[in-house]
Amino acid sequence: MNTETYNLIDGGIQNSNLFLHMPLFDEINYLGLPEPKLRKYRAEREDLPCTMLALNIIRKEEDFLWEAVSDFVKHSVATAAMGVHGVYVFDLLTIDIHQEIQNFNQGEFSAVIMNTARKLQPGQIRLVKYSSAYGILQKLVHEDWGKITLKAAVDVFKDKPHFLDLLIKRLIKNFDFAHDPGILLLNDLSKEPLFDAADAAQQERIQKVIEKQIPKSIEFLPEVYIQDRNGVREMLSNSVIK
Repeated sequence: MNTETYNLIDGGIQNSNLFLHMPLFDEINYLGLPEPKLRKYRAEREDLPCTMLALNIIRKEEDFLWEAVSDFVKHSVATAAMGVHGVYVFDLLTIDIHQEIQNFNQGEFSAVIMNTARKLQPGQIRLVKYSSAYGILQKLVHEDWGKITLKAAVDVFKDKPHFLDLLIKRLIKNFDFAHDPGILLLNDLSKEPLFDAADAAQQERIQKVIEKQIPKSIEFLPEVYIQDRNGVREMLSNSVIK
């Protein structure tokens, strides 16, 4: 089975909370999970390729909200599987947890997934959008019965906020430093963001891990973003984008 290349921009991914504040790309392709909960993308802007690693996170105090929304998604996917023929994978890329805890309609989401799945041939992938939820649906093989495997990962950050640098270190560890530009993104879905510009200890730790872990000898230093409900910050230049 050949898997097609699919430009996520065609499905509106740049309107999601994952890419809304990111640079405008001409093309975005999803490359999967290099490790659990960590997603890899290949993007292009002005004919220049770019590798992007993104990690969705939420603070431990709010993980019960993610568990509730995750249950909504699981139920929707299970219901959709009963109305399709074939084996599929649905990878939930991002969702606004605090919005959907109030407004999520499981029946509507099931119908969107089901209708999209019925149009796919083996090897085809499409971006599924419902409300603030964006996910990749791929058909693996055709069968007389239906099965949809869900991948819906959010990393629950169990440490204190001033240890946020540990997540940046994790992104750097999984990044393949090359001659192309790169983006490392922490996408904080918390209602109370983990990043705190007034936390001197947190800021010092973040700058130290960036200085020590990112080699200075490469042509393009990766851009390191921390994104939350307050906007996005690029940590190498200390610029803030609202």
